[in-house]
Amino acid sequence: MKLRGLYAITPEFADTGTLVRGVAQALEGGIALLQYRRKGRQRLDEAVTLARMCRERGVPFIVNDDIELALEVNADGVHLGREDGDIAAARRAMKGRLLGASCYNDLGLARRAAAAGADYVAFGSVYPSSTKPRAVRAPLSLFAEARALGLPLCAIGGITLENSPALIDAGADLLAVISDLFDAPDIGERARQYKRLLS
Repeated sequence: MKLRGLYAITPEFADTGTLVRGVAQALEGGIALLQYRRKGRQRLDEAVTLARMCRERGVPFIVNDDIELALEVNADGVHLGREDGDIAAARRAMKGRLLGASCYNDLGLARRAAAAGADYVAFGSVYPSSTKPRAVRAPLSLFAEARALGLPLCAIGGITLENSPALIDAGADLLAVISDLFDAPDIGERARQYKRLLS
């Protein structure tokens, strides 16, 4: 599977209905992947609903940080951070599914993730992020250095339509976006704008 495009990451909407409507618009606008990121009680029900919506659109549904939930809802993959478990063990558990790894600003971590079976690696925060204001910053030069891994490269953190061209030029295949997508007045149209940028 070629991984390229807008990688939508769900925001922490308190209301499930608001989340579902937002994701429906994002799917209609042409996102490439959806990552479900959520803490709290409603996770299973929401994940089941969003997984079904993604399946209907042919869009991979990825669960953040939780292999058990990913398997329970038959997700297309899981995304793990540095503290979320062993990549090689996750690869065995998620056989035949997508496995992504957060590598922050660390090329060595990306090399180890690739060797352990990750399908893509993510670097960031590439720009200051309101979601994770204290996140480590990743230089854009990292994308050129990581090309040798032969994996799709994902950029995350503070991404907007305006600063996306620099990331694409730097070598990012996937742009992981929360606020600039889901806070947009028209989520579907914002997704289409990103799709045009990345096509």
